Amino acid sequence: MRAVQITKLGGPEVLDVVDVPEPEAGPGQQLYDVSTAGINFADTHHRLSRHGRHPHVQEMSMGVAAGFA
Repeated sequence: MRAVQITKLGGPEVLDVVDVPEPEAGPGQQLYDVSTAGINFADTHHRLSRHGRHPHVQEMSMGVAAGFA
C-alpha cells in the first residue's frame, strides 16, 4: 500500500510517497479500506519542527482519512 512519510524536517519536498507492507489487524482491532487521505494542519507543524519543544523526526502515520470498514 502507499503511504506518505517524513524522513527529515523541511517543506513539502520532505513528504515521500512510499510503498509499505499491508497492515494486519490484531486482536480487538479493525482495518479500514481508505479511499481518500489528507495531511492536516498539525502535520505541517511536525514536518517544519514547530510541534513541541525539540526538533525531531519520528516514523509515524499522519493525516486524516476517509474509507470503509
